[in-house]
Amino acid sequence: MELLEKVLSGDNIYEAYKRVYSNKGASGVDGVTVDELEEYLKHHLNEIKEQIRNRKYKPNPVKRVYIPKDNGDKRALGIPTVIDRVIQQAIVQVLTPVYEEQFSETSYGFRPKRSCEMAVVKALEYFNDGYDWIVDIDLEKFFDTVCHDKLISIIMKTVHDGELVSLIRKFLVSGVMENGVVSPTKVGTPQGGNLSPLLSNIMLNELDKELEKRGLNFVRYADDCIIMVKSEKAANRVMESIVKFIGKKLGLKVNATKSKVDRPRGIKYLGYGFYQNKGGTWKPKPHLKSIQKFKRKLKQLTKRSWSISLDNRIKMLNYVIRGWVNYFRIADMKTEMNRITHHLNRKIRCIIWKQWKTCKHRMKCLQVLGVDKDNAKACAYSRKSYWRNSMSIIIHKAISNDRLRQKGLVFPLDHYLKVHTNIN
Repeated sequence: MELLEKVLSGDNIYEAYKRVYSNKGASGVDGVTVDELEEYLKHHLNEIKEQIRNRKYKPNPVKRVYIPKDNGDKRALGIPTVIDRVIQQAIVQVLTPVYEEQFSETSYGFRPKRSCEMAVVKALEYFNDGYDWIVDIDLEKFFDTVCHDKLISIIMKTVHDGELVSLIRKFLVSGVMENGVVSPTKVGTPQGGNLSPLLSNIMLNELDKELEKRGLNFVRYADDCIIMVKSEKAANRVMESIVKFIGKKLGLKVNATKSKVDRPRGIKYLGYGFYQNKGGTWKPKPHLKSIQKFKRKLKQLTKRSWSISLDNRIKMLNYVIRGWVNYFRIADMKTEMNRITHHLNRKIRCIIWKQWKTCKHRMKCLQVLGVDKDNAKACAYSRKSYWRNSMSIIIHKAISNDRLRQKGLVFPLDHYLKVHTNIN
């Protein structure tokens, strides 16, 4: 069976539909939502299949949206229509097993049963084997600068179905709609589509094979690649030659200001930083910038001026805390989690104190929580600020850590100890 027919088979399309539906996501330029997708496919799927077979299918332009980056810039995303997402996902499901046989063992991004955590663990293995001079390669706007012709020529080495290759090219050149204006896409593979991660791995697999041919140790997650050698001299030599290879063979540009040669403690990789313990072993920790970003998010969710119920606030905090701690669960960060937990709990007490509003109500609430009348009155009628009052021993005992846990708040330290213990 030709690859295109595998893509268009009923079972494959249905599996793609389920994946797109479960991922939810915004609608594209046609306004069709994932909730309307099933009904749309019932009426139009056969027509779409025939258009694809006859090379008459024309993907819609992707919808341009922007999300903020840590450095203040914005990352451009392209959201395909839900129909195009189904077709793209159907292609991915057929081509992934084909390319998995070719991809490198130390490539971890957007691949089945692989994760950022595995990439970090592998990097640590190399560090501790003595390969602790790092060539940190940063590709400048990779997803926006991929050359279509180079990418298609690489795909055609493996995919010998011209119909399928033609369909992939149509997705690459489908255009971008921004503020109602459609612009052509002559280069790049927009982030946001189901096909883009696979295409990026196909392109950068050429880099992986070159590094393997040279016998170099490396770890790559999407376009984040670090190469590990044993000396500074070797690292500088590798940096120079690999930059030339990337430019000449792949048509991509390396960001000279962000790429560097350094030791593990001087790099940030996938949000992680690294340090050496007293025995000289390299260990992972959250990078300072990752911690600062986490704190900013918690600060945003604990603004006293934000009018939201405590239950909903705790629900949103828990979502962020669990996600962040789970991601960094292999890192050593007990001390940092203890500091963050202490500060977060004080912020929550501050919020509760403000929500009690009047002195009379505060006195009543403190008494309900077991504070005697005199102490409750002295505390309730205090003229100190919310923040100063949150340090009060009386308030701390009334709104204790145990009571916050009973309210449902997940403590960063508690959750870290739980997930970190489970992996050791």
